[in-house]
Amino acid sequence: EENVILTPHVYWAQRHGEIFLRVELSDAKNLNIWLQENTLQFSAQGHGAKGDNEYMFSLEFLEPVRPEINHKSTQRQVDIKVKKQVERWWDRLTLQEKKPVFLAPDFDRWLDESDAEMELQAKEEEKINRINVESRVPYLGLKKGYLFMYNLVQFLGFSWIFVNMTVRLFILGQDSFYDTFHTTADMMYFCQMMAVLEVINPLLGLVRTGFFPALIQVTGRNVILFVIFGSLEEMQNQPAVFFVFYLWSSIEIFRYPFYMLACIGTEWKLLTWLRYSLWIPLYPLGTISEAVAVIQSLPIFDETRRFSLPLPAALGQSLSFSYILQIYLVLMFLGKASTLQHPPLHPLTTSSIPPVLTFPECVVDILISLLSF
Repeated sequence: EENVILTPHVYWAQRHGEIFLRVELSDAKNLNIWLQENTLQFSAQGHGAKGDNEYMFSLEFLEPVRPEINHKSTQRQVDIKVKKQVERWWDRLTLQEKKPVFLAPDFDRWLDESDAEMELQAKEEEKINRINVESRVPYLGLKKGYLFMYNLVQFLGFSWIFVNMTVRLFILGQDSFYDTFHTTADMMYFCQMMAVLEVINPLLGLVRTGFFPALIQVTGRNVILFVIFGSLEEMQNQPAVFFVFYLWSSIEIFRYPFYMLACIGTEWKLLTWLRYSLWIPLYPLGTISEAVAVIQSLPIFDETRRFSLPLPAALGQSLSFSYILQIYLVLMFLGKASTLQHPPLHPLTTSSIPPVLTFPECVVDILISLLSF
């Protein structure tokens, strides 16, 4: 009896690349597990089916396995994992066709071949997805860096315009209204040419902003800047230039830093509140100042015939560009009114933002002074 070799209950399962063994031996001590010519040798002292004794077994695998053995002993069992030399499905575990009496399938981990194929495919897909995400990390960093720098440059440009105009307003008073174009136009040209990227970015999928709202805003501003102010010297000394530039820059010095912080996942609640509260009075004021500039330019285009469209002799000499601007004026108000009905969404919860600014009396005063010119 003393020479009888005791074997523990061993349960097995497989995957395409691995073999799992669960040895029913609690409180195992003196563990000795090794591979000898593709045969797994096991011996240990522990509590098994025959009480507290020394147990051992050997298993000659069906196909070659790697020499590394991973095992973990717990209070209830010993878990062993062996990797196959070649990843493929085995018909059985051992080289001998007759299954050892102590060996049984581990139904807790058991998969048939089709299930294992699905699991393997899922792991491959997960690996591919992980590689794709890792490969996109440099792209995401480049994208964030580009958007951050773009918003920073625009913020600095409009800040320069705003500060320049504010200082000149305090020093010169109303006299600063008449030379705004000559002192700030170059920077405004730069900023508005850069703003064309705001139309391109949605097309490239860099931002979630809609393409058409960006196109309408950038096109509308550039018509005012390049066509109304840039092409007509008579308009460049008008106070309307001051109000248009000042209102544009007042909006942008809050909008661009808001987007800068969003690029790096940061929010400054005061800036967010200012960005969405000041938008309420500044946006319609900007629309009105642009409309005043267009209206003031109509007689100049009629007189100079600049940009007039030639017509057949039967219809007359040419169509004044002022008619096109009148149509543009109607479309501009329709577009701006639509935007006012759907203002930018507030990213904060209503409990976290102070009351929104109302339309103050000072706005009415500015509007009256603008229309008086």
